Amino acid sequence: MTDTFKQPDACTDMGEVRAGVDATDRELMALLARRFGYMRAAARIKASRDAVRDERRKAAVVSAAVADAAARGLPAEAIGDIWDRLVETSIAYEFEEWDRLRS
Repeated sequence: MTDTFKQPDACTDMGEVRAGVDATDRELMALLARRFGYMRAAARIKASRDAVRDERRKAAVVSAAVADAAARGLPAEAIGDIWDRLVETSIAYEFEEWDRLRS
């Protein structure tokens, strides 16, 4: 099925808005699936479990998301919180995958 929806500025009623939000949520889920695929790849590639958590990398990823959000006129602090949670969830998933691959 192909999603057909209007861009936000073209919406004239709440049905169109909701269709756009729903389609965007499906796109976000596909992007999350790809992101978590990279976590599986990282778990496969990293030789040491100690290498899974990298606080410097986490800080850089969250900082980049905050800067990108601010540049787009989005609520940067809230998006920073979302990205912090996303990265923590990704790290937890990578630990699970690292352990699964080596059990």
